[in-house]
Amino acid sequence: MSALKSYEELKKMVEDMEEDFRKFYEKGVKAAGTRVRKHMSDLKRKAQEIRNEVQAMKQSERSQSASE
Repeated sequence: MSALKSYEELKKMVEDMEEDFRKFYEKGVKAAGTRVRKHMSDLKRKAQEIRNEVQAMKQSERSQSASE
């Protein structure tokens, strides 16, 4: 996955959360709070995927440098 695509996915995820954040924090809609928690869980999962991808790329670069 390209870095730009990962970044765009993160931005979209955050944008998609806005309505539920407003409903929960500004209007006190409890069901929106449940959705906020799910959004945050999804965001955490995506962040971990990106962290793993970055680490793999760094290790790949190291192994290529070492073999040269």
